[in-house]
Amino acid sequence: MLDNQVRNSRPAAPTGEILPLFGRSTRQPRAGGRVALIGNFFPRKCGIATFTTDIYQQLAAFHPEFAVDVYALDDPSAPLEYSDIAGLIARDDAQSYAAAAQRINASGADAVWLQHEYGIFGGSHGSMVCDFVDRLAAPLILTLHTVLTDPSAEQEAILRHLITRASRIMVMSHHSRRLLSDRYGAPAEILEVIEHGSPDRPFGRQEQFKHELGLSGRKVLMTFGLLGRGKGIEHVIEALPHIAARHPEVVYRIVGATHPNLVAHEGEGYRDHLRALAARLGVSDHIEWVDRFLDTDELLDQLEATDIYITPYGNLQQSTSGTLSYAVGLGKAVVSTPYVHARELLANEVGLLIEPSDAQAIATAVTGLLDDPARLAAMQRRAYAKGRETIWPRFADASARLIEQAVARAASRTVPMRAPGISAVLTMSDATGMLQHSIGIVPDRNHGYCLDDNARALMLMNLSTGIDRQERLRWSLVYASFIQHAWNPDTRAFRNFMHFERTWCEDVGSEDSNGRALWALGHTFERSVEAGLRDWAIDWFEHSLAHLPELGSPRARAFAMLGAAAVLRTRPDHPASRRLLEQHGAFLLDLLRRAATPEWPWFETVLGYDNPRLCQALIEAGEVLDEPAMIAAGLATLEWIMQVQTASSGQFRPVGSESFGREREALPFDQQPLEAQAAIEAAQSALRFTGDKRWLDAAHSAWDWFNGANDRGHSLVDQASGRCRDGLTPRGINRNSGAESILAYQLSFHALREMMADEQTPHKSHQPGADAH
Repeated sequence: MLDNQVRNSRPAAPTGEILPLFGRSTRQPRAGGRVALIGNFFPRKCGIATFTTDIYQQLAAFHPEFAVDVYALDDPSAPLEYSDIAGLIARDDAQSYAAAAQRINASGADAVWLQHEYGIFGGSHGSMVCDFVDRLAAPLILTLHTVLTDPSAEQEAILRHLITRASRIMVMSHHSRRLLSDRYGAPAEILEVIEHGSPDRPFGRQEQFKHELGLSGRKVLMTFGLLGRGKGIEHVIEALPHIAARHPEVVYRIVGATHPNLVAHEGEGYRDHLRALAARLGVSDHIEWVDRFLDTDELLDQLEATDIYITPYGNLQQSTSGTLSYAVGLGKAVVSTPYVHARELLANEVGLLIEPSDAQAIATAVTGLLDDPARLAAMQRRAYAKGRETIWPRFADASARLIEQAVARAASRTVPMRAPGISAVLTMSDATGMLQHSIGIVPDRNHGYCLDDNARALMLMNLSTGIDRQERLRWSLVYASFIQHAWNPDTRAFRNFMHFERTWCEDVGSEDSNGRALWALGHTFERSVEAGLRDWAIDWFEHSLAHLPELGSPRARAFAMLGAAAVLRTRPDHPASRRLLEQHGAFLLDLLRRAATPEWPWFETVLGYDNPRLCQALIEAGEVLDEPAMIAAGLATLEWIMQVQTASSGQFRPVGSESFGREREALPFDQQPLEAQAAIEAAQSALRFTGDKRWLDAAHSAWDWFNGANDRGHSLVDQASGRCRDGLTPRGINRNSGAESILAYQLSFHALREMMADEQTPHKSHQPGADAH
């Protein structure tokens, strides 16, 4: 039953999505790319929805080379009928965000463009957006519609988290760009100022549209937007008596529905207050109320009928106003309080700035323009000229460049197989052993050494052919001596971490480091060309195996099994290795039987690091023990984990370290070289047993990941030195280059080289088939 379950299971996929078999990347370069666009969307009535819809429409009109999939944030309590969208995200439903992220990843999106405003996402201050972006594999573009000078602690934490995930950040004001850099620590190189787009319509058609609206002969003032406290409209009404006294033909048009949140809280109390204020001041006849949300075309028509557009907002932190951009783009004179967007857009006499909450200042500014038609006309022409800089074609061009900058264009690249240089390994090594970490490419002595890396380094020396034999022996002895010295006879276990000054940090190392030491000893016994090292290795393998306490960690057991399998391939009559493989193999099979489900055919309910090693250990144990059940389980689980680690494009996407400890979920970041190595070496074991060339394709895919066929299109390696960077993050490469990463790259090369050489020779082909049932 278990075997069928494991064989027939595949990673969960969104309804209608078919995940590819693992193998080499099938991604082909293409013009533009596929963009997942996230935000409120038409027909929702709010500024974010209008902006998201504008992006969608303007890219379609001016850059159709981009395929844009809209994922609309929706409120299930007030559902809307959407068209032209790829999916919905229920704003308060965590599972809906997870499903959308999975669907986006499966779609092969080249970039995700997310509109951020705290109020549009679920959770406190919109915190659900954080878990959502953590699940996305494609480069993230953020449009930040609000950047707060004085955020709450939670608001700041959310924005800082988003910044760490973003490949590019778009803002619509230079003030916001400076604030992001200075206040929030965003890297300057990922920040882009793209001003809000504006319509491309002819100039000076006021009279035509006034006639259509029945406003001929009137001087028209206008404010548009969702009505709410803080908009400052009462101050314009207070200014109207003075304005109307000088220009009795004036009409102030207050256009827009009351904000739904305000309606829910107090109904139309604010609008009623404004009406009462107008009646008390005797200016009701000079006000026209348009109590509804206008679609964009109707809004533009009404703006065209306007002489002076007024934004009397009290919130001076407001970094974006779409209608302000529209008004300037149509050549309207603007009177505004000096909020962020207005200060920048209306500079150089494009408009007039006034202090907030000052009715007299509004009256003076408006009458000054109406009193002087030439001055009014000149300001309108300056506004129209400014708007030419932000008309939709230019906005679309800037948007296209933003996407191009974010998309991982190198992701289709593969490189020829050439042996990496060895200098990176030797640079990280001294007479004690191999240092753990680096800062950039410079070895970091502060973190000293560890058994894990020196065990891997010894295994590399067993395989290296591009180094003089005496030099190889010299370094093999250094790494072997570290392993030997790590043994603590008092605790009957290996220590792991050592300070640079050669003092141990602990009495007992992790189980995994102890398992890896056994693996290195078995590997050296099987693969070293030095007879003396082989003798030393089997002596220490037997000594440590006889005294080590029983290992509990599944990965520690798998590492030990790989060492024991290496010993048995060389000495088939080694009873201790046979017992270890039988016991640990049975343990892994039992773990799989208890944990596996049809949707999750795995040893544990979570994924960790080095996942393919569990499969590899069963394959190698089953092969030397002639146990078909172990082989069948190892191959089936390896196929499943390789599918989990295959993107919809076919490229390798290792299980990210952020997945560790999360129930039945594989997150895409951070991606580590260790995972590519494990995938390649496990595929090598599968190929050796089955002869199935799909495993060679899978290994090539993981190898290509090192060289740029990955989610950011960046090569992690320098072939000449043999150096490898420490991983791939949402924003790109981790520039450090520690021992684990260097060794993962080096060992991966040798495994793949052997696979390619073995492909030229006949394979023993043994399929477990019916024997496994």
